[in-house]
Amino acid sequence: MANPFGQMKDLYKLQKEAKTMQKKMREQKIIGESKDAKVVIYMNGAQEFEDFEIDESLLSPEMFEVLKRNFDEAFKDYQKKLQKEMAKDFDMDKIKQMMG
Repeated sequence: MANPFGQMKDLYKLQKEAKTMQKKMREQKIIGESKDAKVVIYMNGAQEFEDFEIDESLLSPEMFEVLKRNFDEAFKDYQKKLQKEMAKDFDMDKIKQMMG
């Protein structure tokens, strides 16, 4: 029969490691840029929005569709960079150890 206290201890350890990982991800700052660099977004590794910059040339009503496309490009750039950062930190041995 499995030891329930041992399982609780393992669960507590996993929760603590998850909180540490989340804190580390919040400390990572990642910048996403549109292809023409007219929209720049600043987010952290926990996918939380922090700030943005928009080139003044996109701030007119007739440029709305271009602005939307630029935000989409900047977010996709952010996602690619985030995936690269996460792959660098990916420790398969640690994941296996956490899974038992």
